[in-house]
Amino acid sequence: MTIKPLTPAQLYTPCKLEQLTFKTTDELDDVDSVLGQERAIAAITFGIRLDKPGYNIFAMAPDGTGKLTTIKQLAEHEACRQPVPSDWCYVHNFKQPAKPRAIRLEPGEGKGFQEDMAELIDELSVGIPAAFDGDEYRARAGELENESRQREIEVLNQLREEAEQAHIIFTETPNGYAFLPADDNNEPYVPEQFNKLDKERQHQFHTTVLSLQEKVQDAIKKFPQWRKETKRKLQALNREVAELAVHHFIDNLKDKYAKHQAVLDYLSAVQQDIIDHVRDFIPHSDKVLSFMELPQDPNPFKRYQVNLMVDLNHKRSAPVICEDLPNHGNLLGRIDHQAQMGSLVTDFTMIKPGAFHKANGGYLILDARKLLLQPYAWETLKRTLQAGEIRIESLERALSLISTASLEPEPIPLNIKVILLGDPMLYYLLSFYDPEFQDFFKVAADFAGQVNRENNSLEYAGLLATIARREKLRPLSQQAVARIIEHSARMADDSEKLLTHLRSIKDLLTETDYWAGENGHTVIANSDVQQAIDEKNHRLDRIRERLYETIQRGTIMIATAGKVVGQINGLSVLQLGEFSFGQPSRITATTRMGNGKVVDIERETELGGAIHSKGVLILSSFIAARYARTSPFSLSASLVFEQSYGHVEGDSASLAELCAILSSLAQVPLRQDLAMTGSVNQLGQVQPIGGVNEKIEGFFDICAARGLSGSQGVIIPASNIPHLMLRWDVVHAAQAGQFHIYPVATVDDALGLLSDMAVGIADAQGQYPAESFNGKIAAQLQQFTTLIKEFAAKVDSK
Repeated sequence: MTIKPLTPAQLYTPCKLEQLTFKTTDELDDVDSVLGQERAIAAITFGIRLDKPGYNIFAMAPDGTGKLTTIKQLAEHEACRQPVPSDWCYVHNFKQPAKPRAIRLEPGEGKGFQEDMAELIDELSVGIPAAFDGDEYRARAGELENESRQREIEVLNQLREEAEQAHIIFTETPNGYAFLPADDNNEPYVPEQFNKLDKERQHQFHTTVLSLQEKVQDAIKKFPQWRKETKRKLQALNREVAELAVHHFIDNLKDKYAKHQAVLDYLSAVQQDIIDHVRDFIPHSDKVLSFMELPQDPNPFKRYQVNLMVDLNHKRSAPVICEDLPNHGNLLGRIDHQAQMGSLVTDFTMIKPGAFHKANGGYLILDARKLLLQPYAWETLKRTLQAGEIRIESLERALSLISTASLEPEPIPLNIKVILLGDPMLYYLLSFYDPEFQDFFKVAADFAGQVNRENNSLEYAGLLATIARREKLRPLSQQAVARIIEHSARMADDSEKLLTHLRSIKDLLTETDYWAGENGHTVIANSDVQQAIDEKNHRLDRIRERLYETIQRGTIMIATAGKVVGQINGLSVLQLGEFSFGQPSRITATTRMGNGKVVDIERETELGGAIHSKGVLILSSFIAARYARTSPFSLSASLVFEQSYGHVEGDSASLAELCAILSSLAQVPLRQDLAMTGSVNQLGQVQPIGGVNEKIEGFFDICAARGLSGSQGVIIPASNIPHLMLRWDVVHAAQAGQFHIYPVATVDDALGLLSDMAVGIADAQGQYPAESFNGKIAAQLQQFTTLIKEFAAKVDSK
């Protein structure tokens, strides 16, 4: 059967303009950027609305597909239906300062509570000094001090009177109290006078002085105790005054927050602490610190501040948070430190919130790859979800790398829905290697990279219009939209599909808008789109030009005319970043007598991949099954990609390799003006391959540079026809009969095209016509078998 080349209509599927019922995209309304993602949207909606533990979401899609935008839109839409979660704050724990207390408040109350506490301290800073500076306090404090002083004076006066009655002067000196004997005129004796007194009188004075000294010592011993009593009375007075000054302000706050027991308990603790430290509110003179004395806290009122961790004062829905750097600290929060006198100190006001705090009660969106790249972030996420609470702890402490004392803030209950974004491969790897993964992420949302082209052209045009308006680009004409739809099918490698990779679409629109501006167009035209495509290819195709240049110069040997035995042009695709192109490669095969082994030189030199080696084993099995069913497989063959100095992978050349071996075996030359791509199975059926457009265009470029002869072309699998979206110059050459694309379904189809002779069909006895391709192969194998038997007989006879 003669294989006919494909028609130009089969090589390129244009967009039907009648489906685009507009002149420019300004006429189209904005649409959601979720075209063709119904499956993923249903999964996300299910995961968001199912309020059960473990039903977090993993959104599977490559970067740039618009999954983040879609998920944010869905999460924000659902968040509007959810109540605004609570505010959270940390306050000082007066009983255990190293364990700050967490307080939950109604949405918006946190900011008010913070301001109320700041206002309370400001008012007490004025009210308490005023209370202690009042006349009533001064009078009562003066009474206590005077009472204490008077008590001491009365005791001393009694001793003074007793001394006067005994003619002894009681006087106070810098070193204490002294007693001096006196005469009848109450004048102290000088030593000479005292020595002239009789012994009895002197003894009497000595006895009286000793008695008075003992009484003075007894009185002096009581003075500290009396002063302590006075100090306690002053402290009680200070407490009474402080209570009166604080009571009014605290009671007002207690009335305001009466429904929050945690706040009431905290205010009671604050009231008690202010009374105990009332001196901090009374101004006092600065004193110079000694060298060894530590400075006091410059802000003694810091312990009364409120550290507002979550403030939802202006929110009207549950939060939706995207954390761009999901490391341990950014997820759980952190405790900062500051340097003071050569050491690091911290307190509850230095506790900073993390993404869990901000998203608590709502939705947290994380990039799975970024999360896994951060040390221990993945374990932190799982542990936090498992515990159901946010426990702020440094990574060093969590790993027991440090043992220094630090703050241990009270954990905050966690109610959150986590959405991970990642490549499908990440999802499958985590499912396989992490046994806990399915416990936490039970919902998978699989985003499609393509959408059916049929009946979706107008919706796709709406997507282009939406992106253009969002990015502030020029509107697109009807023809420009049609060209982008066609190019989208080309990028999808399928004429029946459209690419939904939003980043690629946006980049194309952005570059097209630039060239429209350079060309002075107010509306993007078809020519602007084509120029953007061509210019991008030109920016990236330096290596392709160099490679094709080496082929034209004969450095890399590729024949595009004539016939050669055991030689064929194979086609492969090189992917360099965003740019891919086809590369023709010469494949050669040699055959000889042997034991049925096909040597893959690429594999033997460790340049062939596993899939390529599999393809070679399949074709060798096909040869043995077809031609050596009833006789020994007396063949050895060698295969190689000539002038290939890198790794070879894939089975898309297995059909070409099979044809090269059969050509060498039958000694039938193959056409060099045809190149071939396709894989083959053990039944001789040709299977589809990838990159068919680039492969065809690669061989076309080589032939066009040498001059099209009209007989040149490419053989492709028939199942690849729906994937064809070739360049216009290739389509035009095919239309003019200068280049041909042949679809084949079996090995025999390919052999007939390459050899221009009958392939041959086996009869009922399994015999092929002698002059057919298969007949020549069978005859050659039979000859090899005969020669081997004759050789073996000669060896045995010796």
